[in-house]
Amino acid sequence: MNSCISAIGTANPQYRTSQNDIYQFMVEAFDLDRNNASRLKAIYENSGIDHRFSVLPDFGKKRSAERLLFQNSKDENLFPGTGKRMDQYQKEAAGIAAAAAKKCLKDFKEDISSKITHLITVSCTGMYAPGIDINLVEMLGLSHSVERTCINFMGCYGALNALKTADYICRAQSDAKVLIVCIELCTLHFQKENTLDNWVANSLFSDGAAAALVENSDHRTGKGNYLMLDTFYSEFIPAAKNEMGWYIGDKGFEMKLTSKVSKLILKHIPGVVKKVLEKAGLVESDVDSYAIHPGGRKILEAAETALGFSRESNKYSYQVLRDYGNMSSASILFVLENILMESSIDNKTILGCAFGPGLTVESMILKKNVQA
Repeated sequence: MNSCISAIGTANPQYRTSQNDIYQFMVEAFDLDRNNASRLKAIYENSGIDHRFSVLPDFGKKRSAERLLFQNSKDENLFPGTGKRMDQYQKEAAGIAAAAAKKCLKDFKEDISSKITHLITVSCTGMYAPGIDINLVEMLGLSHSVERTCINFMGCYGALNALKTADYICRAQSDAKVLIVCIELCTLHFQKENTLDNWVANSLFSDGAAAALVENSDHRTGKGNYLMLDTFYSEFIPAAKNEMGWYIGDKGFEMKLTSKVSKLILKHIPGVVKKVLEKAGLVESDVDSYAIHPGGRKILEAAETALGFSRESNKYSYQVLRDYGNMSSASILFVLENILMESSIDNKTILGCAFGPGLTVESMILKKNVQA
């Protein structure tokens, strides 16, 4: 018995800002001189991103008074602490997460909510208790006895862990219907310390939510296209654990993202992919399409170079990066949603990968099926 993704839904907060306007905000926030502003501009122009989303209006507002959290001030006492950022997370996250879940379930019968047996929530950008899981049970009308699992602080590969967990559940319980909801509000964690790590992180991350319904393929409720979950494989690289990190600080969560990450992916991803293919009984030529986490343009290019596939084979990841930026764990489900909706991809084998602190490489094999 196999499990499958029967539907995916996505949502973003209301504030959509161009990469150029965010760049202007950052020049002011970092108080950059002409030389450093030029260096920062090169990062933004080569990011592969056109627009990003935020729960905050701040990044598109030229006047400091119109901003909610990040006013232009050199007084560090006015820079928001972690508590204020988490207040905003608690205020905004559940609504966006519920919007994604409702889109995911919109084509099912009205009683689908009562049939959800398991709820898996994923986030690395905020937490509280009672949390997102309880909120979603109430907002979506799920049973109060639904089995809840929270995957927190795993970074950009969190959704693959959720899919893996859902796969285990559906293989063990044939009538299970597992709702996965990823919600990330990365922009709440803007850091203004003038470092290259912060320049890069602030140029990439965005806010978004994505939901997926996973079922046993023999007991599908969904009638449309679906993605069969075939094989998973995970490995972390201890020698690279200091190159990517996510830490809770007094002024929000602090990202460590060194310039070595793309080079490390280039070096280590071939070995991981070889193992997931061997586990699935496949070879590289069996892969028809790719779903690489759109963590940044350099990461996508590193994966292409290391595995020898074309940009066209990974076009959905570039589309998500361009239109949304890096939404951490939610991003890979945005990519899979595009693949799911594309009717020309039928009975194809898809290789997915995501990366995060560890340095961890999560991989999976999916198979696309189109329903007439």
